[in-house]
Amino acid sequence: MNPPCGQDTLSQKGTQHDYTSMEKVKTLIIGSGPAGYTAAIYAGRANLQPVLYSGLQPGGQLTTTTLVENFPGFHEGIDANQLMDEMRRQAALFGADLRDGSIVKADLGSRPFHLEDERGNKIEAETVIIATGASAKYLGLPDEEKYRGQGVSACATCDGFFYRKRTVAVVGGGDTACEEAMYLSGLAKKVYMIVRKPYLRAAEIMRKRVTEKENIEILYNTNTLGLFGENGVEGAHLVRFKGEENEEKYDIDIDGFFLAIGHTPNTELFKGQLETDGQGFIVTRPKSTATSIEGVYAAGDVADPTYRQGVVAAGTGAMAAIEADRFLQKQ
Repeated sequence: MNPPCGQDTLSQKGTQHDYTSMEKVKTLIIGSGPAGYTAAIYAGRANLQPVLYSGLQPGGQLTTTTLVENFPGFHEGIDANQLMDEMRRQAALFGADLRDGSIVKADLGSRPFHLEDERGNKIEAETVIIATGASAKYLGLPDEEKYRGQGVSACATCDGFFYRKRTVAVVGGGDTACEEAMYLSGLAKKVYMIVRKPYLRAAEIMRKRVTEKENIEILYNTNTLGLFGENGVEGAHLVRFKGEENEEKYDIDIDGFFLAIGHTPNTELFKGQLETDGQGFIVTRPKSTATSIEGVYAAGDVADPTYRQGVVAAGTGAMAAIEADRFLQKQ
């Protein structure tokens, strides 16, 4: 069971908050993960007394992987959950008020901004940092959950290193899938691309690259039915021409299964209030985390359809906190 809203589970202080009236906050951070926690660290050190709501997935999307080898400072790698726990502890050390639970209502129409958490507690915030992240799209197969962290991944850049000289499959036929396949082709012995359409949706240059790459094999008109393996993914059950007269079911042997069918930014809470791009990612000003509303900042994957890396998210979290501090100083 989650601790009461506002209880600091890390420092074991057991601090209780009185929410009988509207709570006034200098900086409210929505979401955890590298962006949210880094923003909390910087905002805490700037004496902004930040309040952070961790959301439905404390630690963010990074916690769906296991070992993180590409975050600077850990030459032997670090467990993803341990990394997020260390960030959380560091934020608490600098005075951030870290709370379990989610913000469920947000009115960004005027400053101060008015928000409400899942327990009905109302908050008045002078600045808001949105670090709600993005969720990878999955096929919806039970096996994806069964083998998550044991061969199933939604980030080739994060996990591809573990599949050197092995065989992997990438699901998808767009630019992202082609980019992931090309990246993996430099590490893996063999890369299958599982494409449900009879063609690639990617740009011409990306199509040319993957079709000409010797160790990439494209399986057109193909859907994944499931995965199999005793100790992690060992293969995939596929079907070609699903539902047609010439339907054919077969298996391939693979060690890794990568989803590359897109990400959905977690922006439903702010729909119609902030400027977003065609995919729903929050638009920020160039070289800034500032959104279309003054005093509201977006950090991490919620505003990043391009890189989606923990270290990049952490960097934008720092930027958001610095910008929030400078904004408040001018008021």
